[in-house]
Amino acid sequence: MQTRRINACLIIKDGWVVQSIGFRRYLPVGRPEVTVEFLNAWGIDEIILLDISATAQGRAPDFDLVSRVSRHCFVPLAVGGGLATVEDMRRVIRSGADKVVVNTAALRHPELITEAARVLGNQCVVVAIDVGHDEAGTARVYSHADRRIDSRSVVDYAREVERRGAGEILLTSVDRDGAKTGFDTALVRSVADAVNIEVIAVGGAGHPAHFEAVFQEGHVNAAAAGNFFHFSEHSVIATKQYLRTRGVDVRIDTQASYAGAPFDALGRAGKLPDAELYHRQFSYHPEERI
Repeated sequence: MQTRRINACLIIKDGWVVQSIGFRRYLPVGRPEVTVEFLNAWGIDEIILLDISATAQGRAPDFDLVSRVSRHCFVPLAVGGGLATVEDMRRVIRSGADKVVVNTAALRHPELITEAARVLGNQCVVVAIDVGHDEAGTARVYSHADRRIDSRSVVDYAREVERRGAGEILLTSVDRDGAKTGFDTALVRSVADAVNIEVIAVGGAGHPAHFEAVFQEGHVNAAAAGNFFHFSEHSVIATKQYLRTRGVDVRIDTQASYAGAPFDALGRAGKLPDAELYHRQFSYHPEERI
């Protein structure tokens, strides 16, 4: 069984990490460096940093921000926002990123994907596909920068970016963004089954069971969340342990693991039985480091 990846997707607006709700409302969270440092310590598998202000403001990526963040990140770091040229991507990699994420530039100039893959390698190139629905309810590519539904079929576009050399697809459901109602597993499955590259599902996580569902029903090995992992120190660890109890293979390499802990209806780790807590009073436990 392939190990599943739990990724964090951090939305950066005007230099701050924010919660995104429906791609329209943004609530402040904190400094990117602090958020990345804690997620790294909590056992996240990969961090995706998306600066949504860069393209909207017509500017290049904040290379200094990438450099500062990368010093606190010891897991793969993917960076997107404002990447309009291969030289921009090179500078992001030199600033400490492991991968680049392109969205608007790929929609406007698909040949950029091919050039980026040739220069940086397929494994470095992630194409972000945001998905909305037209008036008929059909899933279509959504352009965040232009604030409009594109006429392109999501599956057709996914096949095109794979053909042009993308190594991964970051697939986001606009409707599920910040909704906490679960991933759009039907959408995810339609794309994952149509391509031979990794698809990372984003949008809708509100319970650890939502990750299990998208892994099983969406046919993907990686899923990401942003809002779900904010404000709770052990949210990543608890999510991974919950998945382990459900037979999902995930990597846990933190000292805290919640092994043996019960989980309530909200997916939160519950209190151990009194007998177990009494026993642990007289057992040696190494210092927990977060």
